[in-house]
Amino acid sequence: MSSVKVVLRSDVAGLGKRGDVVEVSKGYARNFLEPRDLAFSATAGSERQAESMRRVRTIRDAKDREAATEIATRLVPRTITIVARAGEGGKLFGSVTAADVSAAVAEQAGVEIDRKLLVLDEPIKDLGTHHVQARLHADVEFPITVEVTTD
Repeated sequence: MSSVKVVLRSDVAGLGKRGDVVEVSKGYARNFLEPRDLAFSATAGSERQAESMRRVRTIRDAKDREAATEIATRLVPRTITIVARAGEGGKLFGSVTAADVSAAVAEQAGVEIDRKLLVLDEPIKDLGTHHVQARLHADVEFPITVEVTTD
């Protein structure tokens, strides 16, 4: 089986990130990566271009990590309050979802967090204090304290 070196134009799950030079089978490169514009053949000149792509990726990654850390330092000491209707015993009518937490964080802390970055194993169905994990970056994960109360 023959293989060929390619430079990735964008991140490919299970293969590498943008700018990486990887060795793949000729068929995979010809039939999947190149038609989808995910990679191009590696030559001496393209290897220099790949190095430039990796440098840009590293700088962007550092900026993203720094921004995520700054958001974490603002949100960790705060408690986000969500008002919900509840019945006897503190059970909610409905539940509090990641989208509700995201909206409350935006309103109370002025920080936009995509609901997909909030890790909620299951929706919150009880009154009280809960911790919701936020994954803003591969290296930055922190808890957000959410207090669910009634009017």
